[in-house]
Amino acid sequence: MILVTGGTGFLGRNLIPMLVEQGYSVRVITRTPEEYPWLETLNVDVMKADVTDREAMFEAVQGCEWVIHAAGMFRFWGDPEEFKRTNVDGANNVMDAALSVGVKKFVHISTIVVVGTPMTNGEIDEEYPTNPVDGYQRSKLMGEKLALEHYRDKGLPVVILRPGAFYGPHGHYAFNQLFFEDPLRKRPIGVAGGNYYTFPAYIKDVAHSTILALEKGVPGEIYNICSQYLTHREADDIIAEEAGISRFHIYFPAWLMIPFARFLTLLGIILGIEPYYPITLRSYILNDWKVSSEKAKSKLGFQPTPFRQGVRETLDWYCEIGFWKDKRP
Repeated sequence: MILVTGGTGFLGRNLIPMLVEQGYSVRVITRTPEEYPWLETLNVDVMKADVTDREAMFEAVQGCEWVIHAAGMFRFWGDPEEFKRTNVDGANNVMDAALSVGVKKFVHISTIVVVGTPMTNGEIDEEYPTNPVDGYQRSKLMGEKLALEHYRDKGLPVVILRPGAFYGPHGHYAFNQLFFEDPLRKRPIGVAGGNYYTFPAYIKDVAHSTILALEKGVPGEIYNICSQYLTHREADDIIAEEAGISRFHIYFPAWLMIPFARFLTLLGIILGIEPYYPITLRSYILNDWKVSSEKAKSKLGFQPTPFRQGVRETLDWYCEIGFWKDKRP
């Protein structure tokens, strides 16, 4: 039995069917199982629980030999304490619970953005220095350090995955929103000429690499998972070509967008809502994220989906859910 936390999130929605298809017995924890009827179509054990409930985690892990910890709070905006509550304290609860039953493997889903502010030269591998710059990034690095401490000091067989920016079916935030939904809604906006590098990770690749980590990952090791890196303009052009829409984008200069984002952030604080372009987005879009996945390719057998193919499948999904009317030739 595999315990999967975060089983109803973006990754979990793609991972759970893949695990079932490959013959794994799965237990999924979710705070609101009634909101996810698709779980009823799969032969999985569903438990109503939250990772911040320590006692519930010790109950959830009973009878499980493996754990995939994919639960996490991710926003470009939020209270640092809320990030910590889920991404650090919640992770600690799941790790301690897994130790109590002696699991064979614990896969911890982190993120490449723990790097924070990459330098302009060279690729980002697993040894690259980390320097998180916002509440989410700091909480995820703290979670990583906890995982490694559990491995070194307590013997928990932890494997850490650092995916890039998720995109693909069942997503409506971050990369999907900025690179797919905005242009499809005729809001083709970018920054700095589209010349910075982004780091898309096709969600089905992340799901598959999670299973590879479960089967082949070496405890104590970290693996980057990124489909490929390419400039914002290259990504915009490929999506436009595949969608059959105009490649035209308005690329605002960074010197204009930064004060505008600061203004929106202040307004968001006053109104208590997440701004469309918070200043924390700066780390993600105004840096060169040249992520290397060579270690995962050589050690896990990770084979990333070409970006153009991932785009086609994502557009297919947008058509299926009625978000967008297919305009492709």
